[in-house]
Amino acid sequence: MYITCLDLEGVLVPEIWIAFADTVGIPELRRTTRDEPDYDKLMKYRIDILKQHNLGLKEIQAVIEKIEPLPGAKKFLDDLRAIGQVIIISDTFSQFAAPLMAKLGYPTIFCNSLEVSPSGEITGYKMRCENSKLTTVKALQSIGYDTIASGDSFNDLGMIKASKAGYLFRSTEKIIKDYPQFPAFTEYSELLDAIKKQLAK
Repeated sequence: MYITCLDLEGVLVPEIWIAFADTVGIPELRRTTRDEPDYDKLMKYRIDILKQHNLGLKEIQAVIEKIEPLPGAKKFLDDLRAIGQVIIISDTFSQFAAPLMAKLGYPTIFCNSLEVSPSGEITGYKMRCENSKLTTVKALQSIGYDTIASGDSFNDLGMIKASKAGYLFRSTEKIIKDYPQFPAFTEYSELLDAIKKQLAK
């Protein structure tokens, strides 16, 4: 039995931090896991910038409410869920993901959580587990599932490498060049076809 594990941002929805950075005019917040492999370093950097500008969860959530899934993402997800089990495994946070899950038809998502003060300041974050994407894929495998994984960033590579089949989707030129063993797609139809072929094996 297969479960397909998908990244969220950059694959199904736009990058939340980039959308927020552009809205508030702070280009430093455009930095994502495509640029920084060390997630803890990246999040501490983001939290520091938010504090400097007196921005909190409320301001980010207001931007997220206006974000729509990438064109074709919901149909792709619907088509994929019609032929097999799908879990979104993301390093985003439950406080960010909820409105986006509604727009995607409420798929299952495993993600992390933010630590927020009563005033709404983001003070830290709590990872669901260490190396969450790879750990989740290995846990699924331990209970009898084969996994298929797809994502676009450095933090997706662990689950892609560990899966029976792994695909890069709308990734960076550097990642595509450094990991030529993984098919790289830019269209949902291509990714869906590849997953269908794997499911048929």
